[in-house]
Amino acid sequence: MSNPTIHGIIGYTITPFSADGQRIDLDALGRSIDRLIDSGVHAIAPLGSTGEGAYLSDAEWDEVSAYSIRKVAKRVPTIVSVSDLTTAKAVRRARYAEAHGADVVMVLPASYWKLSEAEILAHYAAIGDSIGVPIMLYNNPATSGTDMSVELILRILKQVDNVTMVKESTGDIQRMHQLKLQSDVPFYNGCNPLALEAFAAGAKGWCTAAPNLIPQLNLDLYQAVLANDLNQAQELFYRQLPLLQFILKGGLPATIKAGLRLTGLEVGNPRLPVFPLSEAGIEQLKTLLK
Repeated sequence: MSNPTIHGIIGYTITPFSADGQRIDLDALGRSIDRLIDSGVHAIAPLGSTGEGAYLSDAEWDEVSAYSIRKVAKRVPTIVSVSDLTTAKAVRRARYAEAHGADVVMVLPASYWKLSEAEILAHYAAIGDSIGVPIMLYNNPATSGTDMSVELILRILKQVDNVTMVKESTGDIQRMHQLKLQSDVPFYNGCNPLALEAFAAGAKGWCTAAPNLIPQLNLDLYQAVLANDLNQAQELFYRQLPLLQFILKGGLPATIKAGLRLTGLEVGNPRLPVFPLSEAGIEQLKTLLK
């Protein structure tokens, strides 16, 4: 299976809600996608942690998925997160995303019960058997409760043909070094404060919600890395690091939505149980955005 060219800054979208939180605001979603693409990001990733995919009904998920793919319109690749609590539901989402034109689907092994390695492998195999597009394996124990070892990831890559890329979000840079040493799989950084180290370790791209707020700094960092300009890359990274740390600590839906509001795009609040950013947090965010 040939991979689409996924590289660089992969922008994660929010899911905007109406003021009462009861419906999806597709107009705001469209404007947020246009802003990301116009800024120069290299791919768009809807319905991940930033997009509150876990808090949407099936009908809402379908609406956001189909609309996002249609709005991106192949201007850049679209990577749709299809993770769900059961294999059957994840398969349904993967098939839906593929049918509507997703270039890649991303799979986090989310589960209520702690999964064994055999169960995780079977989960990826079932999804892989059901679709023809590539799968980005997503390792993020902070949200899934499941930490996949490098050894398990390599087993999945070997046994599931269309798992062809890895997003690593544990915050352990050694995982990326091990992936680089033990395979030729493209891997992507999902931990904002590790962006510079991840690129140095060989990451093909950076999956991040930060381009919603500071796209040029993110893109300039990537260009400095490509140019092998370490001094410039360091300077650009440390300029944005306080904001990267803030949005991670404050929670991506709350901080990114508050930041978009500050930049003139109203996208509503996160869906409960997640609270919007506090007034103190908003003031801190204003300072960081300056």
